[in-house]
Formats: sequence, C-alpha cells, structure tokens
Amino acid sequence: MALRRTGLQRFLLNAFDIEPGASTPKTNTMLDFNLWTWNSRAFPGIDSINVRQGDRVRLRIGNLTMTNHPIHLHGHEFEVTGTDGGPVPPSARWPEVTTDIAVGQMRQLEFIADEPGDWSLHCHKSHHTMNAMGHAVPNLIGVDQKDLAKQVNRLVPGYMAMGQHGMHDMADMDMELPDNTLPMMTGTGPFGAIGMGGMFTTLKVRKDQPPGSNRDPGWYRQPPGTAARSWTQGDAPPPEAALAPSAAASAPPTGKDAGWQAHKPASGHTGH
Repeated sequence: MALRRTGLQRFLLNAFDIEPGASTPKTNTMLDFNLWTWNSRAFPGIDSINVRQGDRVRLRIGNLTMTNHPIHLHGHEFEVTGTDGGPVPPSARWPEVTTDIAVGQMRQLEFIADEPGDWSLHCHKSHHTMNAMGHAVPNLIGVDQKDLAKQVNRLVPGYMAMGQHGMHDMADMDMELPDNTLPMMTGTGPFGAIGMGGMFTTLKVRKDQPPGSNRDPGWYRQPPGTAARSWTQGDAPPPEAALAPSAAASAPPTGKDAGWQAHKPASGHTGH
C-alpha cells in the first residue's frame, strides 16, 4: 500500500523593495554599513581555514555588529555545540549548514572535515559578502547597455555600464575608487573571479595536510574528469588533464598576502 504524505507545505521567504506605482524591484537595496569584516579584515584579505581531512573542527563566532548574520558553510553539516550560556547538551543539537547569530551573540560550531576540497564559509546575507557599494542603483539585469555605454563615454570618460548579469559583473571590473574604501569583490580563485568580498572565506580540507598545521595548501586540484567545463554539442572531449584547473598554481593569493589595499588619498590623511 502506497503511503500518502499529507499536510506538507514548503515555504521560500522573499522580500522586495518596490516603490508604490512601480513594477521593478530595487535589487541593490542594502542596509546601513557597507564594510563587513571578520576579525576586522575583509575578503580577500581574510586567511583561509586550513585543516586535515577527518579533523574535528570547532569555530567560535561572536557578533559585534548591529544586525544578525546567518553563517553558512558549504560541503559539510555542522552542529551548534555552544552558546553564550555554555555547552549545548548533545541531545539538543541538530545538523545544520546555516546558523543565525544575532546581535551580541556567540555561537560555537563543530563538524568533521570529511570532504576534501575548498569550501565557502560566509554570511548568507548577500550584501555582507561585498565591500563598499552604492545603494541607489537601478535594476538593470538583462538590459544590454553596450551601445548606451559608448554614448555616455563621450560625455563621461571612463563610464562603465554594470549590472546586466547581476552583482557578479562587478568581480571583473577594474574601476577607479573613491578615497578610503575597498573594491567590492576582488577575490580570485583557480577558475577566475570568485565574486565575493566582506564576510567570506574558504575552508580548505586536505588529506595530506600535516597534523596540527595551519599552512595554506593552495587551491584544490580536482581529480581528472571531475571539473565542470563549457561544452557545445559537437565538441570533442578534452584530454583528462585539461579538466583540472590549470590556473591553480598561479592564481593570486588570498589572506594577508592578497595584496589588496584600501584606496588612500594622495596627500596626508584628509578625508579619514
């Protein structure tokens, strides 16, 4: 006899900033602060978390900001094992991939690093994984602006059209910045721009990581035949070696050696 599942409902929560009388949402509406950091550092200037496969990893995260942060881990499931009030009894824990940390709260997360690779760890509020940005930007997703950009450039040299494919367009742009700020999303990985900034880093799990070592092992090398690639019908399959990321060894570093800097005024500290 087949069992019927009854009364099951699924909900996806959405919110839109649509002015009365308009029909297009403002996709770039943000909250107040626009430099989001971990330990006062913004990605790609945040070190990766480097562990040995099979290690039990414990993260303690405290929220000193005035908004909550849903912290999300890729590739693994964790348990919240501690709060400001102390350890959480094992019977009260459950598997998660995201936990919300409210204003002034601390959460302790634990998991077994059993999946080799490079895994994202970040705040799940999308604008918290970007650095300085403008908030009053119109929604231009899907709008081809190439001809418009050429015309505007005659009046405003250096003008750049942006947003046709969403916020990730910013990752590949190299534009002049105002004084005292950071580029929005400049992290680079083995396949190109990562398109993240602010509250973002990577968990690097390696089988050959020395016990107790926190050294950065570099970018993960996928086994031959396991890396995704572009393909058009009729293309011949590439050699197995070509499926692994060839740029991994030469990709710009992240962490304290990333080389990015805040844009400073040319003279003195005016404007700080």
